Order: sequence, then structure tokens, then C-alpha cells
Amino acid sequence: MKNIELSLIKFTLSYLVYTAILGLVAYFLPLALPGVTLLVSKFWVLFIFLAGITFIAYILADLGMKRNPEAGIMAIMGSIALKMLFSMAFVLIYSQNTKEKGLVLVLNFFSLYLLFSFFEIYSLLRNLRHQNK
Repeated sequence: MKNIELSLIKFTLSYLVYTAILGLVAYFLPLALPGVTLLVSKFWVLFIFLAGITFIAYILADLGMKRNPEAGIMAIMGSIALKMLFSMAFVLIYSQNTKEKGLVLVLNFFSLYLLFSFFEIYSLLRNLRHQNK
């Protein structure tokens, strides 16, 4: 049980650092290019949502891998599918409630989605590799 808590703490710390770096890049990018619209008006809502849903998806996949190591890949795929469904629902609701419908919203969403997913999948596969040893 201690190993599970330790790996979750380690992931949480590294995820917070990764999220902070992404947040700093997102904060300073418009300052570097002042004449260009790079972020949607509610970018930080999108950022926090994707950061939160990625953390939840990781925890679900990690718990699934710990409960049944043989079905580890299925747990990863299930968490990714749930994350994608919730993210698509969020974008649908967001685009319906704001007037921002365009390339900036699409680029903001997919860049954040892919960056957070990359970190999640990398961390899960690293844990899966350690379980197989």
C-alpha cells in the first residue's frame, strides 16, 4: 500500500511541476506576441478543466492497473476514453455559451489536450513497465 501512495505522490509532484511550466508558457506567450490573439478569453477555465480531468483520468487508470495488472492497458484505454468524452462535452458546452468559435479555440483545446495526454500516457506507461519487471 505504501508503494501505491508513494507513486501517486511522486506523480502528483511531477504533474504539478509540468502543469506550472505549461501555465507559465501560456501566461508569457501572449506577452511575447502582443499583437496576436493566441488564447481564448476563458483560457484558464479550459486549462484548469483539462489539468483536472487529466489528473482524475490518471488516478483511475493507475487504480485499475494496481487492482488488476493483467488488464492494465484496458484501464489506460478506459481512462483515456472517459477523458476524451468529458473533454468533448466541455468544448461543446463552452462553444455554445461563448461567441468564440474558431481556430483559436480549436488550437487552444487540442494543444492543451495533447500536452496533458502526453504526460499522462508517459507516466502510465512508465508505471506499467515497472510492473512488468
